[in-house]
Amino acid sequence: MRNEMSIIDTADMSKKRLNITLPKEIFEKLKAVSNKSQFIADALKEKLEKEEKEALDALLCEGYQATREEDREINEEWEAATLEKWD
Repeated sequence: MRNEMSIIDTADMSKKRLNITLPKEIFEKLKAVSNKSQFIADALKEKLEKEEKEALDALLCEGYQATREEDREINEEWEAATLEKWD
């Protein structure tokens, strides 16, 4: 199967026309959808947002892991200072 995509400018500058090739089984399921453009736009938006969130989560996790030792040392210093007057 060949993947094809072409973009066509429309008069409405806030939208672009996109011609794509889909697997037959997806095309068949899409036949029942009345507003295919809106359905596909919503599905793509959801998928892209999910991928962006996953990428951000991975960056945050990486950042937390990179600063884990420094955070532990700072916590130990503050814990000692906090408990100093409790004796």
